[in-house]
Amino acid sequence: MRLAFAGTPEFARVALARLHAAGFDVRLVLTQPDRPAGRGMKLVPSPVKAFALERAIPVAQPGGLRLDGKHADVAREAQQTLLAAAPDVVVVAAYGLILPPWLLALPRHGCINIHASLLPRWRGAAPIQRAIEAGDRVTGVTIMQMDAGLDTGPMLLAEALEIGADESAGALQDRLAALGAELAVQALARIASGTTMAARPQPDSGATYAAKIAKREATIDWRAPASLLERRLRAFDPAPGARSVLAGETLMCWRGVARPGGGAPGEIVAVERDALAVACGEGRLAITELQRAGGRRMPAEALLRGWSPPLGAVFETPAQAAAGPAD
Repeated sequence: MRLAFAGTPEFARVALARLHAAGFDVRLVLTQPDRPAGRGMKLVPSPVKAFALERAIPVAQPGGLRLDGKHADVAREAQQTLLAAAPDVVVVAAYGLILPPWLLALPRHGCINIHASLLPRWRGAAPIQRAIEAGDRVTGVTIMQMDAGLDTGPMLLAEALEIGADESAGALQDRLAALGAELAVQALARIASGTTMAARPQPDSGATYAAKIAKREATIDWRAPASLLERRLRAFDPAPGARSVLAGETLMCWRGVARPGGGAPGEIVAVERDALAVACGEGRLAITELQRAGGRRMPAEALLRGWSPPLGAVFETPAQAAAGPAD
């Protein structure tokens, strides 16, 4: 069975690698254009592209797929490339572009998506992060038949995973990527053998939207409850991280523990041996892993041996951080 694969980040690379290892004939890979990264801002290929090139799989990187959009020329080129590849199925995993109707209708078995949630909960771009942020105890992977809606198509397979009490988005993504890859292999094997899979419509109730993480969300709002901030630190690890400004220095806060207590939001209320306790809108957040500007991630216990901010010092609010230093 001939496949085309559309995906971009590491989550998608895991699925592509598993499909390739399972012996599926991957004729074409679609992935996002190379992006600048690092201090030198050099163009870097996506993990999916890097894997495909290592195995001599043809790669296309259209900036858009709408035949009537601003990238119409590259969309038409991508259409011709896909027609030449003649895939029986297109497998999609965290691609980053919406598939237009012409592409959804192109393969004879349609397009299937590996989605990192138990649909209809957390449709959208950031299901892993939003599940942790919301305090969900269970998430999973859904293999769905794609339609014109945003993650609204009928479900082919689904399997649940418990979210660890202190699990970061990065760690959870690794587990979900492995699960999604296995479920995709199962689904394609059934399609290839002609086995009928019951496609279950998604229920009308329980649908939520996992909006893409906005840059502004990386700035900690100390007016929020400590329990929510603890979850956001984990949800935004490894990207975009959670940051706050103290005495003009931007600190990254990677891990914390919610505790009872008071104080003005953003105020340092205790400098402990292994934590920096900061007052929140409700309770306190004991930050246990930090990163100073230009430094590396460190346990608070190690960092506080040589650096001790004064009690009563206050982290900036998001509005103050956005405004910059006063004249």
